Amino acid sequence: MLLYKNKIVFTGGSGRFGKIFKKYSYKTKYNLIFPSSKQLNICKEKTIEKYIARTKPKYLIHLAGLSRPMEDHDKLISDSINKNIIGTANITKVCSKYKIKLIYISTCYVYPGLKGNYLENSPLLPINNYAWSKLGGESSVQMYKNSLILRASITQKPFVHKAAFSDFKTNFIFHEDLIPGILKIINKKGVVNIGGVSQSVYNFAKKYNPNIKKIYAKKLFGNKASINLTMNIKKYRKFTRD
Repeated sequence: MLLYKNKIVFTGGSGRFGKIFKKYSYKTKYNLIFPSSKQLNICKEKTIEKYIARTKPKYLIHLAGLSRPMEDHDKLISDSINKNIIGTANITKVCSKYKIKLIYISTCYVYPGLKGNYLENSPLLPINNYAWSKLGGESSVQMYKNSLILRASITQKPFVHKAAFSDFKTNFIFHEDLIPGILKIINKKGVVNIGGVSQSVYNFAKKYNPNIKKIYAKKLFGNKASINLTMNIKKYRKFTRD
């Protein structure tokens, strides 16, 4: 199978991240392709294979799935499993068959959130059902060696909330600020933590909204809440410097 050198197929092109990637298309050397869910349905393996066999991409960036609101993963367990776990497994099987490089966007929420500064090989313990579904997707991707798993801490721009946690720490970065880095490391393999500076959500948000209100995660979720999801992103920084 002859793969086109710079062709990238995206799943989830109609989602938040996919739409931002579309806007970035003219800035990159890659040929970015965004099939509709009818053309490539991650829950229907035959549609994935048919589309991949026809378009022959070198890369596939997997963005499709069920994300927010987080409560949906408690209320719609079957939907979460079908889209995030089985759907990702379907994508992995087809990429493996056609030797397509697979890039899977996972989440920092797969880490326990108790001490922070998590490395890529740190023990995992998802903090909610959303994170379990993303880790379920990771399990199939890990079996395919021509893959890259990106554990990300991403938020939308502008920051949509009127209040932010001052005691919840992470590596928030806006979608559009992460795209150049993802494309720069697209040929790497394994697992990479990606995001911005480790800081509280409040400190991150205050830079863009000086009037944002301060709230506390421990008051809302209790003293045992997972509130430090910061990741060690030295590996990502090294790759993007190369």
